[in-house]
Amino acid sequence: MGKKESKEPAKPSTAWQGTYGDMITLMLCFFVMLYDPSETDAVAMAALSASIQNNNTGGGQSLSLGRLSDMGNTISSLPSVERGQSLGPAKKKAVTIFAPDVKTNKITVTSDERGLVISLASDAFFQEGSARLNIDETRDSLLRLSQFFNEPDVKGRYFRIEGHTDNTPVSLTGNPDNFPSNWELSATRAANILHYLADFGVDEGAFSIAGYADTRPKFKNDTAEGRAYNRRVDIIVIDEGHL
Repeated sequence: MGKKESKEPAKPSTAWQGTYGDMITLMLCFFVMLYDPSETDAVAMAALSASIQNNNTGGGQSLSLGRLSDMGNTISSLPSVERGQSLGPAKKKAVTIFAPDVKTNKITVTSDERGLVISLASDAFFQEGSARLNIDETRDSLLRLSQFFNEPDVKGRYFRIEGHTDNTPVSLTGNPDNFPSNWELSATRAANILHYLADFGVDEGAFSIAGYADTRPKFKNDTAEGRAYNRRVDIIVIDEGHL
């Protein structure tokens, strides 16, 4: 009798791979829907990015103590999860309240190592070369600012109002306030914002003011657009680590 031919085992079915792939895709979509980028702490992310790139500066922050800690130096560490989470609701509230102003480019809302930053475009709020507010055009914006600083999410915090200019010297002619330089202009603009907020019921004791003239530009002053962005008043909801 001849040898019985052996049969090769049947190849396993791969039909399950399609079902498995569909399940993974659905799970990915589910977690993407759960993710809310507005709750991401920009300060923590910036420090994390700096650490990944082996840059221990990270805007004055790092994920680890670093080598200098062995010499007894105190190095600012990554903001705690509690601080990041506590500023999260304030940022979401600011984005909601200032939506009309953001749409018209009067106000921008960002975060940096100092905390939550609300930037007012000087060209929208002030006359050129002057610290006098365009109150008729910005009254609603100032009311929304006062509403924000009375919100429970920012109650008990401290704030700093910073005036900034471009590098164009103040004009000695057509200068209604007779400012000798951009230092006085930037500081007075910050003070006038605070005065109006106080008139609308904000506790001015929680604020400090500063004028930086053109020493802290956001963009280069070699274009008209860059100079426009540099002319601003920043109101900072100060992070506890920068008090």
